[in-house]
Amino acid sequence: MSDLAIIGGTGLTKLDSLHIVRREVVHTPYGEPSGPVTHGYLFDQAVSFIPRHGPRHTIPPHQVNYRANLWALQHIGISRVLAVAAVGGISKNMQPARLVIPDQIIDYTWSRDHTFFEGRVEHVTHVDFSEPYCDDLRRAIIKACIAADVDYVDNGTYGATQGPRLESIAEINRMERDGCDLVGMTGMPEAGLARELNLCYATCAVVANWAAGRSDGGISMDELARNLERGMQQVGSVLEAFMTSN
Repeated sequence: MSDLAIIGGTGLTKLDSLHIVRREVVHTPYGEPSGPVTHGYLFDQAVSFIPRHGPRHTIPPHQVNYRANLWALQHIGISRVLAVAAVGGISKNMQPARLVIPDQIIDYTWSRDHTFFEGRVEHVTHVDFSEPYCDDLRRAIIKACIAADVDYVDNGTYGATQGPRLESIAEINRMERDGCDLVGMTGMPEAGLARELNLCYATCAVVANWAAGRSDGGISMDELARNLERGMQQVGSVLEAFMTSN
């Protein structure tokens, strides 16, 4: 079995090129994961896969059981996690259908179970989150983007919001002032929980739309879907380059 897992977000509830070997139901102390862990071969390389929003995309971002998902992956022997996520673009270079490999994150979420270190713990535990993403995995994804010749940005700050609604123009303006380049709804607590479990975690973000106030008019769901489809095609190319070089 591989030490690598892919967490699929909106637009990636399954890997079409994955040759499935088996599906594994993992029960955790934190409840049930989003779905069974699928094990198989992607471009002849072993990998595991879990859909963040469930196999039929029915779990909204604020109700994803992030703790169960990450604990289940670590429990079965995963040490590297490549997370795919749909986001909105705030900065001018974060154009729709572009891939972004963020290097920083700001958490605006609330009421989510965001840590494993609570309840009856033996001692208070802090983890260093200065660099929230695994640099080795980020570099490998960036290398794959170059090899796949896709449109990408190799850094950026991801602002994680509560959802499931999209943000107001004023909220996006605040996030831009805070230094956010992207806005999404699933980046936290996923990245923080991965760090607590000592997992090498990185995100490949697909810009599905301009964030509120960053384009003329409102946000078109049809246009969002088209951009997401284009972006996910590029993700497929990046995954092929990534799997064949790692």
